[in-house]
Amino acid sequence: MNKTRMQLLYRLFLILFFTVSLSVSFAADSTSGFEKIKDSIVETTLENGLKLIILPRREAPAVSMVTWVNVGGSDDPKEATGIAHMFEHMAFKGTDDIGTTDPEAEKAAMKKEDILFDAIRREKAKGRKADPRVIEDLEKKFQKAVDEAFSYVIPNRFSNILEEEGAEGLNAYTSRDQTAYIMSMPSNKLELWIAMESERFYRPRLRDMYREKVVVSEERRMTVENRPTGRLYEEFLSAAYKAHPYGQPIVGHMSDIENYNRHDSEAFYRKYYTPANMTVVIVGDAEPEKTIELVKKYWLRIPAGEAARRITTVEPPQTAERTVTLYDKSQPYCMIGWHIPEGTHEDIPALEAMTAILGQGRTSRLYKKLVLQEKIAVAAGAFAGFPGTKYPSLAVSAFYPAPGKTNVECRELLYAEIERMKTEPVTQEELDKVKTRASVSFLRGIENDLDFAEALASYQQLWGDWRELFNETARIEAVTQEDIMRVANKYFTRDNRTVASIETEVAEVSEEGESK
Repeated sequence: MNKTRMQLLYRLFLILFFTVSLSVSFAADSTSGFEKIKDSIVETTLENGLKLIILPRREAPAVSMVTWVNVGGSDDPKEATGIAHMFEHMAFKGTDDIGTTDPEAEKAAMKKEDILFDAIRREKAKGRKADPRVIEDLEKKFQKAVDEAFSYVIPNRFSNILEEEGAEGLNAYTSRDQTAYIMSMPSNKLELWIAMESERFYRPRLRDMYREKVVVSEERRMTVENRPTGRLYEEFLSAAYKAHPYGQPIVGHMSDIENYNRHDSEAFYRKYYTPANMTVVIVGDAEPEKTIELVKKYWLRIPAGEAARRITTVEPPQTAERTVTLYDKSQPYCMIGWHIPEGTHEDIPALEAMTAILGQGRTSRLYKKLVLQEKIAVAAGAFAGFPGTKYPSLAVSAFYPAPGKTNVECRELLYAEIERMKTEPVTQEELDKVKTRASVSFLRGIENDLDFAEALASYQQLWGDWRELFNETARIEAVTQEDIMRVANKYFTRDNRTVASIETEVAEVSEEGESK
């Protein structure tokens, strides 16, 4: 269950793809409103370490909830990439009692699955010495065990219970930095959600996992292996990150998806899905004191555990340009990434302002230059903070060349525009537009309860304090023309970039002039 909309989570205020004709004073006039919102937020930390944040909003009899887990794809073990994403799927399969017709019979059937799957895994691990007949026999027995275990499953029971009581937008997503579980429902059903949400993280039963592995494998084929841009993204990050696990695919490598078992997923859950590593945010028609007592009633059943440790592997400085070229009979495409610091670094606001001016919206330099004036691209953009923000990430520019035009032509104009930003200050008008759009986008984002809940959770994780969300407009307001020139020179160098391109497949020509 991947999030389909753009991640507003870390930089929700920088959704700058549409022109907004409002003045900066609009944001300034909202300062007092921000303070009122901040003052109305109630937070507490339960005895087991769970962080709870509540923002009462009485506009409608509804609440939006986010359970934010401080673990993502970058925390996957190298031999089990994709397991964070896999557990996210498993979290919807129910609990020991929810989602089954016979808990004990199902448990016994699941044990058979595990024994046979591990036997297959051991035989395959022999490599060329593996006996195909043994594997074939084990796989037949395994499929029977899978079918038997599934015979006790009530599909989608967990979700159906909530949706029958009015839940909307029940979903989850895994990024490289976190896993989030989201939904909205009538406020008079808040206790039901609290009970169900705590139960699935207290006594999850990872039923139907081996069938779900097939679903995840197909997801990988559809989003990566059968899509040129998907393959390029994976190669791009693998090239950009030689040491840090930001280079790992969230969905996982196919061999890992096929190889990890239920025990691996359970071990991942026990390590990371602890109250001390989770934040629950509730925004809407909720009375704080009553809500806190309800959360304590259900969540304090779960032992504290430990908060996740930060990844200690540091990506070494890049000392030479890296290039990746994918030849495919598809539309040419190119993305370039420059290493930048983590999301809390003091240079990030200037980098975000720079990439906004460079490539966000129809008034951006890349759109005007590449798309409108030179007509060498059909789309061009830039942004900072890919593929995450918890650790040092990338500022990225990407474009699709126009028919008959090339990636090389587009790159030349992109590099020229960046060099210009190193030596010539951006105009005050450009900078003011970025600040205005940032403020308005921020205000629009917090109008929606669910988006607001996600933003509060994300800043609690990234900064260790949700209040930093309300400082974002001030940080971008403080950016100067000189700041943009400074970060352009500091980070946007040839040796610090990785270039990944899709080129139209052509026949190779040998030295003798014959095509191969």
